Amino acid sequence: MHLELKTLDDAFSAAQADAQSLIAGLTETQAAWRPNPSAWSISECLDHLAITNRIYLVTMQPVADDVRRQNKMRRRPALPGFFGAKFVASLEPPSKMKSKSPQSIRPRATLTLADAFSTFLASHIDAQNFLRANADLDLAAIRFQNPFIKFLRFSLATGLHAIPAHERRHLHQARAVLTASQAKPT
Repeated sequence: MHLELKTLDDAFSAAQADAQSLIAGLTETQAAWRPNPSAWSISECLDHLAITNRIYLVTMQPVADDVRRQNKMRRRPALPGFFGAKFVASLEPPSKMKSKSPQSIRPRATLTLADAFSTFLASHIDAQNFLRANADLDLAAIRFQNPFIKFLRFSLATGLHAIPAHERRHLHQARAVLTASQAKPT
């Protein structure tokens, strides 16, 4: 595996390990707690990531399938371009930019921690498998329409780098919720 793909694959593995350590020993009450009514709980952060990952993959997969049929194989490193790199960097924690999530990726109101984590983990593994299955394509050259910002087109490399960055952002948010729950007066 090429170095940038190995680094990206390692980022996926690290996000999975972080999520597993985050939820280790959590109760349903802890996972559902919100620091304020407009904030997300830990379970909701995980659900948001699962929904977002799935939508990205549903958008990216047909593009990858199409270019595979066209035999557009790797010619350059799978790295985001200038604007793609800026987008990915904007997702990294701690978040400097607040934005309201589109309705399509808002978490479900009622869900268990087990359900939130299992759907997150499944979507996360699917994203990592997408990377591994398509590592031989020219990911930096292949473009897809961003599913949330319709006028933007990203390379598959940007999309693949955005997924673990977005996961790090919301796992950081979930850790802050956990810290706040442990600091609240009883």
